Amino acid sequence: MGDIGHQFASYAHVRGWSQDELAYEARISRSYMSKLEKGAYYVSIKMIGRLADKLNVEPAELLNGIQRESAKLDPSQYRSLLSIHSFWLS
Repeated sequence: MGDIGHQFASYAHVRGWSQDELAYEARISRSYMSKLEKGAYYVSIKMIGRLADKLNVEPAELLNGIQRESAKLDPSQYRSLLSIHSFWLS
């Protein structure tokens, strides 16, 4: 599961929602939601905002979770995480 995707799934679980329910609320396909959760697609800032709104959290909460998880990474994993962060910032 992708880092941000893990956050989406975790917050949905806290709300008692399945992947299908989160996708429905965000007005995206279940298959797209699945790909986001798996990290198969880059997620846009706009989509992070939309999902955060539906999950009733601030977008920063989703991104802060990534920072906490990244502290547990092996140094060899930093490159892929940094490429994802730089993609969001560009």
